[in-house]
Amino acid sequence: MKDLKFEQKKSLSRLEAADQLAALAEALRHGGNAELEFGPGTLSMRIPEEIRTEVEVEVGDGEIELEIELKWPTARTEAGA
Repeated sequence: MKDLKFEQKKSLSRLEAADQLAALAEALRHGGNAELEFGPGTLSMRIPEEIRTEVEVEVGDGEIELEIELKWPTARTEAGA
C-alpha cells in the first residue's frame, strides 16, 4: 500500500509541458524541501542529494511514450540528515 499517490493526466501544450519540467528541474537542482505547482494544488516534498533514475521510451500504436522516473527513500539517511 502506498502512503501517498498523486496522479495527474491532462493534455498540455508543448510550452506548458516544458514549464512543468523546468519547475521540476529547478526543484531537483536546489534539493531540500521543494514545492511544485500542479493544477489547483501544490506538491511539497524533500529531495535528497542522491536519487535513482529510470528512463523508458516505448514506440507503438502511433504514439511515443516517454517515462522519466525518479526515486529516493522517504527516510533521511545519515549523509542527508
